[in-house]
Amino acid sequence: MTIKFGPAGLGGVKQAISNLEMYHKLGLKACEIAFTYGVYIKKKEDAVKIGKKAKELGIRLSIHAPYFINLNSKDKEIIKKSKQRILKCCEVGTWLNAKRVVFHPGYYNGFNKKQTYEKIKKEILEMQKEIKKKKYTPKLAPETTGKINVFGSINEISQLVKDTKCSFCIDFAHILARYKKYKFKEVLEKFEKHKELHIHFSGIEFGEKGEKRHIKTLEKDLRKLISVLPKNKNTTIINESPESIADSVLGLRIYRK
Repeated sequence: MTIKFGPAGLGGVKQAISNLEMYHKLGLKACEIAFTYGVYIKKKEDAVKIGKKAKELGIRLSIHAPYFINLNSKDKEIIKKSKQRILKCCEVGTWLNAKRVVFHPGYYNGFNKKQTYEKIKKEILEMQKEIKKKKYTPKLAPETTGKINVFGSINEISQLVKDTKCSFCIDFAHILARYKKYKFKEVLEKFEKHKELHIHFSGIEFGEKGEKRHIKTLEKDLRKLISVLPKNKNTTIINESPESIADSVLGLRIYRK
């Protein structure tokens, strides 16, 4: 088993190489590039250079797609633009040699859960056809979400993986906010057939309806997570707290001990 720790965020194009070198010096072996407000790496040569440096340093890259995604809108134009954003991440991710494109799939929007599931499944299958056609290399990774009125429950994501053969992102902070407990055992059993796990883990503030914001990660929670992770899998843990680099280093320190 290997566990790779790393932050969500690489910084701008000009800082990317020096940030990767800093992560490497700290012992971090993963980084999720945050395209959350748009795909900011525009030039292929920049992406290729960043990807080569990450590979040289042994850092596994993933991408978080923009927040403005909804594959279950009543407005067809919103669905079209959502898919375009995800596919753009896949294109740039291919240049970067990123392994996954993580995204929040969508909202219920007045549809029942079954209708929402079927719609999102259909859109993922259509994107996968396009990915194959364009020979993009990252895998689509829908994420467990942190609000009770948003698509992305444990069961919904695990079923999507079964039905579409897509990848996945288990966000335990979101699971805590959604269910009021981490459900480590239940979640890991749902995904036990997979050789690799892509996990988000950080502190989170939440209320009755779910997540409010990410906060600093508690050491005791990191210890709980690391203690329950399966020994026979390669796992990536991305931290999304406001102190994501320091919290990733803390996770690494606990793991090494």
